[in-house]
Amino acid sequence: METSDNENIDNTEEIKSENNPFAQETISEKPDNESTSEAESDEVESEISSLKSELDKINNQYLRLAADFDNYRKRQMQERESLLKYGAEDTLKKMIEALDNIDRAVAAAEKSDDARQVKENYNIGIKQLYDVLHKIGLEVIDTKDTTFDPNYHEAVMQTPTAEYPEHTIIAELQKGYKLGDRVLRPSLVNVAVAE
Repeated sequence: METSDNENIDNTEEIKSENNPFAQETISEKPDNESTSEAESDEVESEISSLKSELDKINNQYLRLAADFDNYRKRQMQERESLLKYGAEDTLKKMIEALDNIDRAVAAAEKSDDARQVKENYNIGIKQLYDVLHKIGLEVIDTKDTTFDPNYHEAVMQTPTAEYPEHTIIAELQKGYKLGDRVLRPSLVNVAVAE
């Protein structure tokens, strides 16, 4: 059972090729794999490039949007500051005319000894001032013949009496004012209570 060296070499080559399926095939397919991997690599690079350009586009849109929002926020702050600073401008313009008439009434009172004339000038000026404030939205809280309402009135006195029903306002001690539904100052009142 002697084998020749040539047979051993042939057997070894067969074993190698049997154990290593890539031995012959790998060598012959190597150029095809390289071209396939190059094509895949080019495709991946192309996809990466398109994703990068899309990311840059979205990033630029984000930066523009952030800048627009920042500008909007700054404009809103300036408008708010302007509103706080000059918000009373229209109101004051309306009041200037009433103040002019009050100044005229004071000047006329200095020249006149007639108390009735002074009183009339004073009443005209005050009426005009109230008219302007009413146009702006200021309202006097009504207390005459009304029932006490803690939302609009502040009871600073309570008088036991049988003349008025309980919780009726007997007297107004200080006028109250509201702007729309908001109370600026409640009326200070004297309220009737049961004896």
